[in-house]
Amino acid sequence: MDPSSYKLYHEHGFDSRQQLESYFSDQQEIVFGEDVLKFPIENLAKTFTMGHIKGDVLVDLSLGPLVHHLYAACEFFKHIIVLKVSDRCIMELKRWLDTRTGAFDWEHAAKLHVDLIGNSDQLQDREGKVRSAAQHVMKCDLEKENMTDPIVLPPADCIISVWFLEAICKDQDDYRRYLRKFSEMLKPGGHLILIGALDVTYFTVGKDKLHAFPYDEDFARKSLVGEGFVIDFCKVKARTAVSDLSDYKSVIFIAAHKSLCVESKRSNSTLSIIINK
Repeated sequence: MDPSSYKLYHEHGFDSRQQLESYFSDQQEIVFGEDVLKFPIENLAKTFTMGHIKGDVLVDLSLGPLVHHLYAACEFFKHIIVLKVSDRCIMELKRWLDTRTGAFDWEHAAKLHVDLIGNSDQLQDREGKVRSAAQHVMKCDLEKENMTDPIVLPPADCIISVWFLEAICKDQDDYRRYLRKFSEMLKPGGHLILIGALDVTYFTVGKDKLHAFPYDEDFARKSLVGEGFVIDFCKVKARTAVSDLSDYKSVIFIAAHKSLCVESKRSNSTLSIIINK
């Protein structure tokens, strides 16, 4: 297939449930557990338990209706604001948040997290904390200067973005532009956690083949520094999954913080989210 004919996630969307079943299920035939579940959960647990990334507001900008990356974060933030580009993703995520019949079962990911932190008794409590914290699930428009216009979000203490930038960026300029947007959403000194796939050109969801922007660790590091971030931790893991659903070569985890000298631009919108502290 000609790469130019690949669909774009934020323009064409995909089957959200199919994405979860293909990449994040606990079924034996799913081969991505080591790369897309265990690697992020291990590094998120390690990063958050250090105790320096915490606060009132965490903003989540991730690919599809994902939940597993929030198990570690919910302990350290009062409010989680989840931004999605499609109604379909929002519906799938809210099905889980509202414990509706037919929601995707994330218990295997929650169990992996609580096993890592050494307290298996916290399984149900952990899922409850995510549901309690993630009270704001909103649709966003990536092309607007303020992605949530007409609503203005409070400056975030942390942004988490999982498998997202490679799915929405067409080239290097796009990647840097979205890092700039992230920076503008953060408080000075706020933290950014990126989890991504390196050297990837496509990923498949159902019958749809979607575009992915290929980049390497060096480019990610230089782009973050160029946009005023200080990298605190970076780890790359070579691919272990054997599947033609995607051609990524490795996965990357980066934790960084926004330099105190970088100023944020806030939109003068008419509405704002009020966070009760």
